[in-house]
Amino acid sequence: MFSQTLSLSRPVLGFAFATLAGISTAQADFQLSDRYTDADGDLVADIPEDESQWRDPDTLVFAYTPVEDPAVYADVWSGFLDHMEEVTGKKVKFFPVQSNAAQIEAMRAGRLHVAGFNTGSNPLAVACAGFRPFAMMAADDGSFGYEMEIITYPGSGIDEVEDIKGKTLTHTSETSNSGYKAPTALMASEFGMTSGEDYEVEFSGKHDNSILGVANHDYEVATIANSVKDRMIDRGVIDADQIEVIYQSDTFPTTGYGVAHDLKPELQEAIKKAFFDFDWEGTALSEEFGKNGESQFIPITFKKEWSVIRQIDAANDVQYQCS
Repeated sequence: MFSQTLSLSRPVLGFAFATLAGISTAQADFQLSDRYTDADGDLVADIPEDESQWRDPDTLVFAYTPVEDPAVYADVWSGFLDHMEEVTGKKVKFFPVQSNAAQIEAMRAGRLHVAGFNTGSNPLAVACAGFRPFAMMAADDGSFGYEMEIITYPGSGIDEVEDIKGKTLTHTSETSNSGYKAPTALMASEFGMTSGEDYEVEFSGKHDNSILGVANHDYEVATIANSVKDRMIDRGVIDADQIEVIYQSDTFPTTGYGVAHDLKPELQEAIKKAFFDFDWEGTALSEEFGKNGESQFIPITFKKEWSVIRQIDAANDVQYQCS
């Protein structure tokens, strides 16, 4: 099993989303589980040298991060998974996971081969499940990312972040960057409020739960990824006027896509080819994610694009425990 522990007994000083000035040891402190090696220093698990440890399954299992009801995305991804079948010569199955922890455990246990892990759970998946991210969605011009927002509803009495003091702030899950990690550091560094002391905390489980909860006045105030909120508005799940945004962060990397480290090297390359050769035009993937301006997969590295996320974890004293 694996776990993530956070120490929030002190404020995070000098916090800035773009660079986290003063936090320079996050990359050096990041370590993989003892199950994996990193001989090339790229911070992700190496492909095993021993060919007997390579896996070449007849059916590839794919899972998309559970930011919303997984049933919503089975059809969205179907055309892409058909394309992956053609490129890899394998059957590909969509696996509807209900939580970040379940998704990570599935890859760690060898039941999940290809996945999109959300921003905040990427480091835990890399460290504890041997996840090798290589792609991310982006716009035509190569720009990518989303923002963390703190949202409330009209008439809640919460007009600015300072009004959260003494109230309950709803997060999504402890592995979520925008749903928990980044706003926790932000509240301490920028607004001088400590989680559990200056305001209470509860967890909704997922971004759509938080967004719907605020829209329906079940939650007073919540931290969410605006990419999820925007897609829900575009689908008519909520109306824009049900939500008020009282804070928006700088831009973060979005969901990272990759493979289990021990898949046969040729199979890993074929899966990469499926991502980068996919024609988005007229697809369900384009219809859904095009709402956020995304229209292609671009190559990324965990070492570079997730540097700011590792720094946020360092600022929150996150410790990954894999066993």
